[in-house]
Amino acid sequence: MRRGRQGAGRHASRGEGFELTRPNALSLDGWKVLWEKSVDRADEVQKGLQDEISADLVHLAAHWPADLPTGVIHADLFQDNVFFLNDELSGLIDFYFACNDMLAYDVSICLNAWCFEADGSFNREKGAAMLQGYRSVRPLSEAEISALPLLARGSALRFFLTRLYDWLTTPAGALVVKKDPLEYLGKLRFHRQISSATEYGLDA
Repeated sequence: MRRGRQGAGRHASRGEGFELTRPNALSLDGWKVLWEKSVDRADEVQKGLQDEISADLVHLAAHWPADLPTGVIHADLFQDNVFFLNDELSGLIDFYFACNDMLAYDVSICLNAWCFEADGSFNREKGAAMLQGYRSVRPLSEAEISALPLLARGSALRFFLTRLYDWLTTPAGALVVKKDPLEYLGKLRFHRQISSATEYGLDA
């Protein structure tokens, strides 16, 4: 535990004095824009999506946190952007979406990207390991812990909406691999049922 904190301090010092900022273009306002471009055809993907996702956007807009710790986040930390040598992290790539936003929001993106199985089920053991590892370097505040289910719901919606937009608008033959938006619809529905971060494996 002590070693992790010392390491975090050394790495953090390398970013001291970094003053550039970049708003998250794919937060609430960006989600609304994507939805406006997709809503009329959403039921082509699954019947009832128009009403379901519209309700999610209303709920998230009304409850989205505004006072959690912020900083520079990766915002797209999926497995294909992370490299390992054996079991040691060796590199991160693809900072295209990097921006300033809530630090715990980046954690929620990782929960969505790393802790679900191929069948769509959440792996609580993976969730516990991820959250324990994160907290060994940077403790989560009580407010961040309380907000985690909502943040995870929001990040699932973010990736559902970008995938939905691409699914509906990418022309046949384009050199773009379309990803199934229904994967993240399933994750979004899962997070709606979560009332406490302990359900992700977080210890008290």
